[in-house]
Amino acid sequence: MQLIKLNATDSTNNYLKQLILEHTLDDFSVVLANHQTNGRGQRGASWLSEKGRNLTFSVLKRNIAIKTNEYFLLNILVSLSIIKTLEGFNIPKLSIKWPNDILSDHYKISGILIETLIKNKQIEYAIIGIGLNVNQVSFEGLPKASSLKNIMPITFDRDELLTKIVDNIKTYFQLHSVNGTEFLNAEYESYLFRKDKPSTFKSHDNSLFTGIIRGVSASGKLCIQTEDSNKEFDLKELKLLY
Repeated sequence: MQLIKLNATDSTNNYLKQLILEHTLDDFSVVLANHQTNGRGQRGASWLSEKGRNLTFSVLKRNIAIKTNEYFLLNILVSLSIIKTLEGFNIPKLSIKWPNDILSDHYKISGILIETLIKNKQIEYAIIGIGLNVNQVSFEGLPKASSLKNIMPITFDRDELLTKIVDNIKTYFQLHSVNGTEFLNAEYESYLFRKDKPSTFKSHDNSLFTGIIRGVSASGKLCIQTEDSNKEFDLKELKLLY
């Protein structure tokens, strides 16, 4: 694993994108920051992380045999890679809050932001940004956030976690090449937060409605059964309320 360690940067995704323009990097190269000053998450949200206590890193993936209309499969592969890693450390009650927040017992412990370069309708490469709350214990103003140390009162080895996550990402890309998409979709849905349970959602116009999550479409839309029909929603159209 080609590993570039930084004391601080605004965003490991941004740093890796610039690095690609200047150097030839190996597949699965990693940029790791001890402190990320302007990390980003889904919906343009910030990813706040205490210096030296968590994992904030980005992984370069080249040679991706995934069609552009199956882009969501990248989220599936990476989400499952993190889940499998954390299961190996006995983190309990793990689930995936669509599209790719990793939860333990309803508390968010990890987030993912994937950016791609597409040329001639093919994904040339993906930059996989991952934030994992490891040894931070205080999350002031973030009542739904937690960390591995809060869940299991021990200090975790961040280097060991990083290595195992990257190894599992490699494994899941191999699994996709062997077993195909449906196998991974089924595994992803087995971890889907609040699947088959009545839930409340907020739509883009701030109205509330109830429904039951039934799965995720091939394009990554959330499939919800409402009182009158089955509907599919993308990330900008609704928010799942706890």
